[in-house]
Amino acid sequence: MGKELRVLIVEDSDADEELLLAALAAGGYDVSHDRVQTAAEMRTALEQPTWDVVLSDYSLPTFSGPAALKMVKASGRDVPFIIVSGTIGEDAAVSALKSGAHDFLVKGRLARLVPAIERELREVEARRLHARLEDELRQSQKMEAIGQLAGGIAHDFNNLLTAILGYSDLLRDELHDFPNLLADLDEITKAGQSAASLTRQLLAFSRKQLLQPQVLDLNQVVTEIEKMLRRIIGEDVRLETRSTSSSDARVKADPSQIEQVLLNLAVNARDAMPRGGTLSIQTGVASPPGSLLPEGAAAPPNGWVSLAIGDTGTGIAPEVQPRIFEPFFTTKSPGKGTGLGLSTVYGIINQSGGYIGCETHPGAGTTFTIYLPAVRDAVESLTPKAVYESGRGTETILLVEDDTGIRELIRKVLIGRGYTVLDTSNGTEALAVSAHYNGMIHLLLTDIVMPELYGPEVAQLIVARRPNLCVLFVSGFTDRLGIDLGTLSRATSFLHKPFTPDILVQKVRECLDRDRGDARTRTPRLATHVV
Repeated sequence: MGKELRVLIVEDSDADEELLLAALAAGGYDVSHDRVQTAAEMRTALEQPTWDVVLSDYSLPTFSGPAALKMVKASGRDVPFIIVSGTIGEDAAVSALKSGAHDFLVKGRLARLVPAIERELREVEARRLHARLEDELRQSQKMEAIGQLAGGIAHDFNNLLTAILGYSDLLRDELHDFPNLLADLDEITKAGQSAASLTRQLLAFSRKQLLQPQVLDLNQVVTEIEKMLRRIIGEDVRLETRSTSSSDARVKADPSQIEQVLLNLAVNARDAMPRGGTLSIQTGVASPPGSLLPEGAAAPPNGWVSLAIGDTGTGIAPEVQPRIFEPFFTTKSPGKGTGLGLSTVYGIINQSGGYIGCETHPGAGTTFTIYLPAVRDAVESLTPKAVYESGRGTETILLVEDDTGIRELIRKVLIGRGYTVLDTSNGTEALAVSAHYNGMIHLLLTDIVMPELYGPEVAQLIVARRPNLCVLFVSGFTDRLGIDLGTLSRATSFLHKPFTPDILVQKVRECLDRDRGDARTRTPRLATHVV
């Protein structure tokens, strides 16, 4: 079998058609072709799948090469157009080239036919590659701009939500005797929690969240979330799970984010199967296809782990497929989707060092396959961390927060639990307080993103003078600082905004007791909300 070539021939002579086909066969091509002689036939032929090349006579009884060339150009297709004629003169040939023809040959002298076609096919491929790279660059720039906007909005929004949810909790303690007001307050809290979920999605797709990765067994993650998925997808959708060996399914990722990926893809699959069907989840060992990998990307030392989530639903239309990971793009009806589900998944997987691909067939279902670098380290426990009942203490805390409302909320909550709070509004103030305060400071509680000095910079300077200091970072937006927060102090933790007063004091107490090693003086209980 030779190289496949789809040729559209504009020619009225049977003999000349045979000569062209013979020359192509001699050049090693396996040709499929169609021949047209009129404008109507040409129009019909151009409605068919893309041709590799058009070979056209210059003049026909009722049609012409220049007219055929105009029709090809009007179709918008980048197809090499080569004129093959026995009557064309030099002036006509030059005119045809100026009009967009790629080459011209004289009938009876077809030695240049195959080289000309091969040259033009290479140039077409180069043009298509250039156009694809330009499209990818524009898409990347658009995503980056949207990501910057989303991250900035999420930062400000999380500050507002911290105040809304925090003061709502404080107010709840004062309204025990007013059930009607408590019901209204519950609605405010629910709305705040929904908004917090939306900002988490914004940060995920923009890849600006602070992940807390650990070694996971993907089989275990699927098993842990399987019960929840069954409730979400409904009784008319059958859930099937298949697992590879546990030793082959270990990755390093944030467990809560991997669960979010599974939830988002399961919800999309359910919506694609309005009359029921099958949702399958399968772990395995497979490498991502080359189309997903950047040029020159090196394979991870331990290979790849795959996680495939498939459905038997409606599939994705071809014209929609290039846009499925775009933020805010959705095919769902108004009010049915934010357009952040798949972009959130893409952001989480990308930030985790992996790739995601999609295979879909309209009417025959869709499968999303995730590829994450495999690890060989021991799996870390997914058991929820212990938190503490009272969260009370007598220690001194240096607070650094530039948002007045949040700073006042944190100060009020911690003082109410017995702590001494040295509150400052920026890094410069915090450094001055640390330098002049003669007593013991047990914990530095600082926002990460602030004017002048970022929280990690403040922590580095203060820990240098107070090496026994615990550090608790809080933030709703990390902007990918590239700083390993865990190296700044022997006791460093992170709390994501928005948070409630209870979560705040539990985290503070956890940090202090872990550092002092006297957690045995507290009675731990399993958390219903894992920090």
